[in-house]
Amino acid sequence: MTDDQSRNTYNVNNESKCPFLGGSLKKSAGGGTRNTDWWPNQLNLSILRQHSALSNPMGADFDYKKAFESLDYAALKEDINKLMTDSQEWWPADYG
Repeated sequence: MTDDQSRNTYNVNNESKCPFLGGSLKKSAGGGTRNTDWWPNQLNLSILRQHSALSNPMGADFDYKKAFESLDYAALKEDINKLMTDSQEWWPADYG
């Protein structure tokens, strides 16, 4: 047997084959595992990301910048800190 014949003993046609049902393997660039591969029956949440005037609960004339500037940032920060450090019977504090 020559060197060329021994190289082709196991790979007769130089094409990889799937061990199940004799199908060939397909290569795809950048085709990793997607979320839908892990959870094929997941809830489609794309409906929540629609940009429509009807989906805005504040209305067209609401000014987010003005509303944010009206917040008392120090009090908000204190409330969040208290929420995260004060354990409740129904919700343990995970921070602090």
